[in-house]
Amino acid sequence: MNDPDNATHHSTAYDSTVGIQAETVHNSNVYFVHPDASPWEKYKVGVRFLEDGVPSRARDVISDAMAHGLDNAEVRFHWALAMLSARSCHDLSTEELQRLHQACKLVPTYAEGEWKDALRVTFELMAMLTTANGEADRVLKQLHALSPRQRDLILHHLDLVLTGGLKDSLWAENREQAEKARFGNDRVRRMWAYFEPDPIPPRTMPPRPSSAIAAQASLPIRAGLFILASGLLTILALMADPIIAIIKLILAVGASLTAAHFGRPWWHQEQQLKTVALRSPAPDTDDPANAEDGFTKRVRHSFNHYFSIRTPRGLSSDEWLARTALVRDSLVVEVAFLYRKSHISVNRVNWLIRYLAEDTQERHNKGTLLAPHRQTPLAAKTLCLLALGTLGTMTLLLLKTAASAGGASHTLLALLGTAGGLWSGRAAALAWLQVRSEQRRLVEETLEYQRQLLGRQAAYEKWTSFLHRTRPSELEMENWLTCDKTLFVDEALHNYQLTWRDLITHTILITPARPYKRGRVRNGPWRYSRYSFRLFLITQDGVREVSTDLDFTDAHRGDEQRSNYRFDALSSVQVTERAETGYELELVLTNGPRVFEK
Repeated sequence: MNDPDNATHHSTAYDSTVGIQAETVHNSNVYFVHPDASPWEKYKVGVRFLEDGVPSRARDVISDAMAHGLDNAEVRFHWALAMLSARSCHDLSTEELQRLHQACKLVPTYAEGEWKDALRVTFELMAMLTTANGEADRVLKQLHALSPRQRDLILHHLDLVLTGGLKDSLWAENREQAEKARFGNDRVRRMWAYFEPDPIPPRTMPPRPSSAIAAQASLPIRAGLFILASGLLTILALMADPIIAIIKLILAVGASLTAAHFGRPWWHQEQQLKTVALRSPAPDTDDPANAEDGFTKRVRHSFNHYFSIRTPRGLSSDEWLARTALVRDSLVVEVAFLYRKSHISVNRVNWLIRYLAEDTQERHNKGTLLAPHRQTPLAAKTLCLLALGTLGTMTLLLLKTAASAGGASHTLLALLGTAGGLWSGRAAALAWLQVRSEQRRLVEETLEYQRQLLGRQAAYEKWTSFLHRTRPSELEMENWLTCDKTLFVDEALHNYQLTWRDLITHTILITPARPYKRGRVRNGPWRYSRYSFRLFLITQDGVREVSTDLDFTDAHRGDEQRSNYRFDALSSVQVTERAETGYELELVLTNGPRVFEK
């Protein structure tokens, strides 16, 4: 279920933070470390942190696993990569350098194998930074002899450690791999799914509780009174003229059953029509007293959007919106009621709004959208009325028969039986009709509830499954970002006509570029839809700075800004890492203004 409309539709009218259009945290346990986890389980989480571009967390977790007794060439190799990843040798503290030196001495103690070879090459690459080219060539041959997986890990995580001629010999391969992998795994078509929030499970309006509880409680009493009153009248009529009374009783009972058979569905349908007529219309949002809350406004905005793009053939968006105004109002009220107390973003319920728009369009195409309520056939109404008339006539004739026996007492008792039967019979009939109508309504609403829930559950599972198939993994996101950085650095070197031999060192600062969407796996790093790259190339002539904005979805870069600083023009440089913004850079020039950027 690929919905490009959903992927590209944004609204800033109701979003809370200016510049942040969406914020998504995926519910995943890939970075969860159980308190009782074994050292090996901790180590595997640390490796995942390292692969996904969080070396600081990887260092902590892998070090914890090693402190609990897990130590071999594979573990030590990933620990060394975590220590060196995204750092130059100048970034390492004295303690960290000592730990690396101690680890280098442990290499001979590990069992022979590919991980020991990779660990040995890692430490030799560090040692070769100041060694003659002939010795460096030997280490490079050992590097190329490693498996592609281990070689790529070393090249990726030692990016800032390897400089000069050593890096020149490796750079062409890095650039070629970045060009091949930059748009790999269908990046452009899948990136949006990373920033798409996890949908909230489906809900639907449950059946309304029965309103006939009081009627059901009073029905036995009313029916009992009716039996006593009608029984009195029947006995008096049988005493006066048994044959005539029996004929009249048979006709009265037949008329009662006929009236009940045809009158019950008629009553139910009339009650349903009254319920629909009494439903409150949508609130007048122009009236401040009836103003919608923010969540309801966002729900209405999404309904308007999806209904405008889910338009039946032959109708324009405006025509369809006008025709379905009452339907949308009802759905807005329902969805807002169902999810308002969950305190969620409307983005998590957009899948349901989209499904309801599609369902409305489908029902319109089938001709069932505005189908009228089923009407009781005229013949059924006529038979019901005739039966009621016959029942009334037979009641009066029974009264006449009962009173014909003579005596004032018989006549008085017949009148009391008739009056009591009419009153209690009407009361019992109304209670019975109300109870049966509510029972039928509950059955109908329960079936509709189950039908809607099944349809919404199917749509939810379909959308969730599609998101899981489409959403990039943390490793893919990190690899794409690495490719973008590599090609950005390569282009800067080309523009300045520099090689790695010309550089003393370099660094690149990556911060979010507003407006952006951001997302992350729980406990993982934030990833952004737009980045700002700031590259600093340090040479003997001074500092060259190149900055640009990157649309991470399609790897499109904006215009570049370039600046050059001589060493004698710099008074101080300060870089501060922030949890939310990434980095803050402050350059103080000796004969110019202070340059302060995020």
